[in-house]
Amino acid sequence: MPITTVDVLTCLRKMADVIHENKEYLTDLDSAIGDADHGINMDRGFQAILKKLPSVEDKDAGTILKTSGMALVSSVGGAAGPLYGTAFMQAGMAIAGKYELEAEDLLAILDAALKGVVMRGRANLNDKTMVDAITPAVNAMREGLGNGAGTVEALEQAAAAAEKGMQDTIPMLAKKGRASYLGERSIGHQDPGATSSYLLINTMAEVARANE
Repeated sequence: MPITTVDVLTCLRKMADVIHENKEYLTDLDSAIGDADHGINMDRGFQAILKKLPSVEDKDAGTILKTSGMALVSSVGGAAGPLYGTAFMQAGMAIAGKYELEAEDLLAILDAALKGVVMRGRANLNDKTMVDAITPAVNAMREGLGNGAGTVEALEQAAAAAEKGMQDTIPMLAKKGRASYLGERSIGHQDPGATSSYLLINTMAEVARANE
Protein backbone atom coordinates (compact mmCIF):
# COMPACT_ATOMS: atom_id res chain seq x y z
CA MET A 1 0.00 0.00 0.00
CA PRO A 2 1.50 3.34 -1.00
CA ILE A 3 2.37 5.98 1.56
CA THR A 4 0.31 9.13 1.18
CA THR A 5 0.97 12.76 2.03
CA VAL A 6 -1.26 12.27 5.08
CA ASP A 7 1.19 9.61 6.26
CA VAL A 8 4.11 11.98 5.65
CA LEU A 9 2.42 14.68 7.72
CA THR A 10 1.68 12.14 10.47
CA CYS A 11 5.32 11.07 10.48
CA LEU A 12 6.58 14.64 10.79
CA ARG A 13 4.22 15.31 13.69
CA LYS A 14 5.37 12.13 15.40
CA MET A 15 9.00 13.14 14.81
CA ALA A 16 8.28 16.44 16.53
CA ASP A 17 6.79 14.56 19.50
CA VAL A 18 9.77 12.21 19.75
CA ILE A 19 12.29 15.05 19.58
CA HIS A 20 10.36 16.97 22.23
CA GLU A 21 10.27 13.89 24.48
CA ASN A 22 14.03 13.43 24.05
CA LYS A 23 15.00 17.10 24.27
CA GLU A 24 16.77 16.77 27.61
CA TYR A 25 18.41 13.46 26.65
CA LEU A 26 19.88 14.97 23.47
CA THR A 27 21.02 18.06 25.34
CA ASP A 28 22.65 15.93 28.04
CA LEU A 29 24.58 14.02 25.37
CA ASP A 30 25.61 17.30 23.79
CA SER A 31 26.73 18.73 27.13
CA ALA A 32 29.48 16.11 27.24
CA ILE A 33 31.07 16.92 23.87
CA GLY A 34 29.30 19.97 22.43
CA ASP A 35 27.43 23.17 23.23
CA ALA A 36 24.72 21.50 25.35
CA ASP A 37 22.02 22.75 22.98
CA HIS A 38 21.30 19.96 20.49
CA GLY A 39 18.04 18.89 22.10
CA ILE A 40 16.90 22.48 22.54
CA ASN A 41 17.75 23.34 18.93
CA MET A 42 16.14 20.22 17.49
CA ASP A 43 12.98 20.80 19.51
CA ARG A 44 12.80 24.40 18.32
CA GLY A 45 13.24 23.25 14.73
CA PHE A 46 10.53 20.62 14.82
CA GLN A 47 8.13 22.96 16.56
CA ALA A 48 8.77 25.34 13.64
CA ILE A 49 7.94 22.49 11.24
CA LEU A 50 4.65 21.90 13.06
CA LYS A 51 3.69 25.52 12.52
CA LYS A 52 4.39 25.23 8.78
CA LEU A 53 2.51 21.97 8.14
CA PRO A 54 -1.00 23.48 7.88
CA SER A 55 0.18 25.58 4.93
CA VAL A 56 1.35 22.51 2.96
CA GLU A 57 -1.29 19.91 3.87
CA ASP A 58 -2.62 19.88 0.29
CA LYS A 59 0.83 19.86 -1.35
CA ASP A 60 2.92 16.96 -2.66
CA ALA A 61 5.28 15.05 -0.38
CA GLY A 62 8.36 16.71 -1.86
CA THR A 63 7.03 20.17 -1.08
CA ILE A 64 6.15 19.10 2.46
CA LEU A 65 9.71 17.92 3.10
CA LYS A 66 11.33 20.94 1.42
CA THR A 67 9.16 23.30 3.47
CA SER A 68 10.14 21.39 6.61
CA GLY A 69 13.79 21.76 5.68
CA MET A 70 13.44 25.49 5.21
CA ALA A 71 11.74 25.75 8.60
CA LEU A 72 14.69 23.97 10.19
CA VAL A 73 17.26 26.21 8.53
CA SER A 74 15.44 29.39 9.53
CA SER A 75 14.73 28.41 13.14
CA VAL A 76 17.66 26.32 14.37
CA GLY A 77 21.03 27.63 15.43
CA GLY A 78 24.27 25.71 15.55
CA ALA A 79 25.17 22.96 13.12
CA ALA A 80 21.88 21.07 13.39
CA GLY A 81 19.80 23.60 11.45
CA PRO A 82 21.86 23.71 8.26
CA LEU A 83 22.58 19.97 8.35
CA TYR A 84 19.06 18.71 9.00
CA GLY A 85 17.58 21.49 6.88
CA THR A 86 19.72 20.43 3.93
CA ALA A 87 18.84 16.79 4.58
CA PHE A 88 15.10 17.50 4.46
CA MET A 89 15.35 19.77 1.42
CA GLN A 90 17.42 17.23 -0.52
CA ALA A 91 14.96 14.51 0.52
CA GLY A 92 12.10 16.64 -0.77
CA MET A 93 13.83 17.14 -4.10
CA ALA A 94 14.24 13.37 -4.44
CA ILE A 95 10.46 12.89 -4.39
CA ALA A 96 9.39 16.17 -6.00
CA GLY A 97 5.79 16.18 -7.21
CA LYS A 98 4.81 12.85 -5.66
CA TYR A 99 1.60 12.43 -3.68
CA GLU A 100 2.08 8.70 -3.12
CA LEU A 101 5.32 7.01 -2.13
CA GLU A 102 6.55 3.44 -2.49
CA ALA A 103 9.33 1.76 -0.52
CA GLU A 104 11.91 2.81 -3.12
CA ASP A 105 10.88 6.44 -2.59
CA LEU A 106 11.58 6.12 1.14
CA LEU A 107 15.02 4.76 0.32
CA ALA A 108 15.52 7.71 -2.03
CA ILE A 109 14.52 10.07 0.81
CA LEU A 110 17.09 8.59 3.20
CA ASP A 111 19.78 8.44 0.53
CA ALA A 112 19.21 12.06 -0.51
CA ALA A 113 19.19 13.15 3.14
CA LEU A 114 22.53 11.42 3.67
CA LYS A 115 24.04 13.02 0.58
CA GLY A 116 22.77 16.40 1.78
CA VAL A 117 24.39 15.98 5.19
CA VAL A 118 27.68 14.84 3.67
CA MET A 119 27.62 17.72 1.18
CA ARG A 120 26.88 20.32 3.84
CA GLY A 121 28.95 18.97 6.71
CA ARG A 122 31.77 17.34 4.74
CA ALA A 123 31.73 14.49 7.23
CA ASN A 124 32.80 10.95 6.47
CA LEU A 125 31.88 7.64 8.04
CA ASN A 126 33.58 7.17 11.44
CA ASP A 127 33.93 10.93 12.05
CA LYS A 128 31.48 10.60 15.00
CA THR A 129 28.55 12.45 13.42
CA MET A 130 25.00 11.85 12.23
CA VAL A 131 26.55 10.29 9.11
CA ASP A 132 27.46 7.28 11.26
CA ALA A 133 23.77 6.59 11.92
CA ILE A 134 22.31 7.48 8.52
CA THR A 135 24.84 5.62 6.35
CA PRO A 136 24.18 2.15 7.81
CA ALA A 137 20.44 2.88 7.72
CA VAL A 138 20.56 3.61 3.99
CA ASN A 139 22.68 0.54 3.33
CA ALA A 140 20.41 -1.71 5.41
CA MET A 141 17.25 -0.46 3.72
CA ARG A 142 18.77 -0.88 0.27
CA GLU A 143 19.86 -4.42 1.14
CA GLY A 144 16.48 -5.24 2.68
CA LEU A 145 14.51 -4.09 -0.35
CA GLY A 146 16.95 -5.92 -2.61
CA ASN A 147 16.24 -9.10 -0.67
CA GLY A 148 12.49 -8.69 -1.04
CA ALA A 149 11.62 -7.07 2.28
CA GLY A 150 8.43 -5.03 2.46
CA THR A 151 8.33 -1.35 3.36
CA VAL A 152 7.88 -1.84 7.11
CA GLU A 153 10.49 -4.58 7.41
CA ALA A 154 13.03 -2.60 5.38
CA LEU A 155 12.45 0.52 7.50
CA GLU A 156 12.82 -1.50 10.69
CA GLN A 157 16.10 -2.91 9.37
CA ALA A 158 17.19 0.66 8.64
CA ALA A 159 16.26 1.76 12.16
CA ALA A 160 18.16 -1.15 13.73
CA ALA A 161 21.22 -0.30 11.65
CA ALA A 162 20.93 3.37 12.64
CA GLU A 163 20.75 2.39 16.31
CA LYS A 164 23.91 0.30 16.00
CA GLY A 165 25.61 3.12 14.10
CA MET A 166 24.63 5.51 16.87
CA GLN A 167 26.06 3.19 19.54
CA ASP A 168 29.21 2.71 17.48
CA THR A 169 29.99 6.43 17.84
CA ILE A 170 30.74 5.97 21.56
CA PRO A 171 34.35 4.72 21.13
CA MET A 172 35.05 7.03 18.17
CA LEU A 173 37.32 10.06 18.17
CA ALA A 174 35.34 13.11 17.02
CA LYS A 175 36.69 14.69 13.84
CA LYS A 176 34.01 17.29 13.14
CA GLY A 177 32.36 20.16 15.00
CA ARG A 178 32.97 21.34 18.54
CA ALA A 179 33.44 17.76 19.73
CA SER A 180 36.61 17.54 17.63
CA TYR A 181 38.20 20.23 19.82
CA LEU A 182 38.18 17.77 22.71
CA GLY A 183 40.46 15.33 20.94
CA GLU A 184 40.68 12.04 22.82
CA ARG A 185 38.29 13.34 25.49
CA SER A 186 35.50 12.91 22.92
CA ILE A 187 36.02 9.15 23.12
CA GLY A 188 33.47 7.35 25.29
CA HIS A 189 30.54 9.63 24.51
CA GLN A 190 27.63 8.92 22.16
CA ASP A 191 27.26 11.49 19.40
CA PRO A 192 24.10 13.60 19.84
CA GLY A 193 23.63 14.11 16.09
CA ALA A 194 23.80 10.39 15.42
CA THR A 195 21.30 9.94 18.25
CA SER A 196 18.76 12.39 16.83
CA SER A 197 19.20 10.80 13.40
CA TYR A 198 18.41 7.39 14.87
CA LEU A 199 15.34 8.77 16.63
CA LEU A 200 13.99 10.21 13.36
CA ILE A 201 14.65 7.05 11.33
CA ASN A 202 13.12 4.89 14.06
CA THR A 203 10.05 7.13 14.02
CA MET A 204 9.67 6.48 10.28
CA ALA A 205 9.67 2.75 11.01
CA GLU A 206 7.21 3.09 13.90
CA VAL A 207 4.76 5.15 11.85
CA ALA A 208 4.98 2.69 8.97
CA ARG A 209 4.32 -0.22 11.35
CA ALA A 210 1.33 1.57 12.88
CA ASN A 211 -0.12 2.21 9.42
CA GLU A 212 0.10 -1.42 8.31
